[in-house]
Amino acid sequence: MKNGISTNGKSTFETSLEYLEAKNRWEERDAKGKTTGWKHTTLSGKPLDTLYTPKDSTPHDFEEKIGFPGDYPYTRGIHPNGYRGKVWTMRQFAGFGSPEDTNSRFKYLLAHGQTGLSTAFDLPTLMGRDADDPWSEGEVGICGVAISSLKDMEKLFSGIPLGEVSTSMTINSPAAMIFAYYLCVADKQGVPYSKLRGTLQNDILKEYIAQKEFIYPPEPSMRIIVDMIEFCTKEVPQWNPVSVSGYHIREAGSTAAQELAFTLADGFAYVEHCIARGMDVDDFAPRISHFFNSHIDFFEEIAKLRAARRIYAKRMKEKYGAKNPKSWTLRFHTQTAGCSLTAQQPENNIVRTAFEAMAAVLGGTQSLHTNSMDETLALPSEKAVKIALRTQQILAYETGVINTVDPLGGSYFVEAETDRLEAEAYAYFDKIDALGGVIAAIEAGFFQREIADAAYRYQIELDKKEKYIVGVNEYVEENEKITIPILQIGAEVERNQVKELKELKANRSQAAVDERIDEIRAAAFGHTNLMPIFIRAANDYVTLGEMIDVLKVPFGEYQEAVVF
Repeated sequence: MKNGISTNGKSTFETSLEYLEAKNRWEERDAKGKTTGWKHTTLSGKPLDTLYTPKDSTPHDFEEKIGFPGDYPYTRGIHPNGYRGKVWTMRQFAGFGSPEDTNSRFKYLLAHGQTGLSTAFDLPTLMGRDADDPWSEGEVGICGVAISSLKDMEKLFSGIPLGEVSTSMTINSPAAMIFAYYLCVADKQGVPYSKLRGTLQNDILKEYIAQKEFIYPPEPSMRIIVDMIEFCTKEVPQWNPVSVSGYHIREAGSTAAQELAFTLADGFAYVEHCIARGMDVDDFAPRISHFFNSHIDFFEEIAKLRAARRIYAKRMKEKYGAKNPKSWTLRFHTQTAGCSLTAQQPENNIVRTAFEAMAAVLGGTQSLHTNSMDETLALPSEKAVKIALRTQQILAYETGVINTVDPLGGSYFVEAETDRLEAEAYAYFDKIDALGGVIAAIEAGFFQREIADAAYRYQIELDKKEKYIVGVNEYVEENEKITIPILQIGAEVERNQVKELKELKANRSQAAVDERIDEIRAAAFGHTNLMPIFIRAANDYVTLGEMIDVLKVPFGEYQEAVVF
C-alpha cells in the first residue's frame, strides 16, 4: 500500500465490491436518463464520458505523474506556492500607429496597473520592410507600431526605464534586428545588458507552420535564432531569446493536442540545434520560454497546460540530458483566444475572455494577456483594453484563484484529460520523427495539412450546429448595430513615418551604413555570430529593411510548397 493505493496499482475503493455495485447502478440510471441531444465533445472534437471516476485517472502514479507543485515533473506548477508567492505578470499586448502613439499607450497601461510591456508591430515591420517600401503602403501603423530604424525604437521607449520594466516583443523573422535596436536604446539609457528583462517571440518555425510571416528558408533562419540564443546566454542573461509559440498554431485552427505537440516539437528543435552548435543545454535552456493559447474549452485548456509541463520536464531531463532543474521547468505566457472572439455582439467577448483567462490561471501560467472585446473590429480602444486589464485584476484579487496551487489537481476529469493530451502529443512526436524532424515535416506540409483538417472539421460542426457560438449560429440578433467605440488609425501616421525616415537617411553617414551592410553580408556567408554586427549596424542607423534585404543574397527567400 502506497499513497492510499494498493500494490496492484488500483485504489482499494476502486476494486471494492461496493464501488463496482454503485457504478453499475449509476450506469443503469444514466442509460435511462434524459439527453439534450447535443454533441458532447471537447472543442477539439474528442468524445467525453458522462462521468469520470477513479478508473479514468492514474492515482497509482501520483508521484510520477501528478506530484507536488515545484517538484518534477511539474504537472501542478513550477513554483511550490503558486500565485501566493507572485501573481502572474499582467502583460497587455499594445502597439499601433507611430512609436509616439504606442509610447503613450505603454504609459497608460503602466499607470493602470500593468506589470509588463508587450509590443505589437505592424505588418511591414513583421515582414522586414521599411515604412517607405512600396509594399508597405496602406499598412504602416495599422496592426501594430511601425519600426523602421533605431530612431523609431528610441521614440517607442522614450521615458520608459528599460532596466525597471520587463518587455515582450512579438516579432519573428526580423527579431534579431529589432532586438539590436532595443539593445542600442538600453545603451543610450546607460542600462547594462545584464539588467534587461523580457522576451522575444523569435519563433520562426511556427511561422512556416501557421502564421506565414517568414522571409528566409528554415535553415538560415534557424542559424539566426541560434546566434541570438548564444549571444543572449553570454551577454543578456535575464532575457528570453525565444518564446516558442503555440498561440498562432491554435489561431490557425489546430486542436489542443496539435497546439501542444507542435509547439513543444518546435521548442525541442531549437534545443537540438543549440546543442549541435556546441552549447551546453543547461547554459541556455532556462531562458527558453513558451507561449500558449487559452481557448474557450475550459477544462481541456487547463489539462493542456498541465500536460505541457510534464512532457517538457521529462524530455529535457531524459532526452537532452539537462541536469539543472531550471532547464526542466516550462515557463510560459498565455493569451486568451483571439479566434474565439466575434464581431457579432462584441460585449460577449468580455465574458469569453474572462473564462479563458481563468483557465490559463488554473493551468498555472506565469504571464497573461487578456484580449479586448473589440479586437475583431479594430485595434483595441483605451476603454476596451482597460476592461481587459481589469478582467485580470478581478481574477487575481477577487475570485480566490490565487489562494491554493492547482486546485483542480486530482480531479478525475482533469487528470484523465491531462493524460489524454500527453498521449496524443507523444503520438505526434513519433510522426514528426518519422518524417525526419520538424524542418523536414514543415517542408513536407505535414503540420499545415493537420491544422487545415482540424479547422475544416470544426467549421463543419458549426455549419451543422453541432457546436454553438453565441450570437453567430445561435441566439443571433437581427439587424444588430455595433455601438462600441472603434480605434481608427489615420493616414497621417504613414505620411509622417515616411517623411521622418527620409530625413533620417539624408542625415546619417552613408559611408558608415555601407560599411555595416558589407559586414552583415560577409558574416552571413561565414560563421560569425550575427548579433554584434546587427548592433553595430543599428547604432549607425541602418534601417530594418536594409539589414533584411542584404541577407536575402546569402540566405535566399522562402517559397512555401502548396498543400492540399
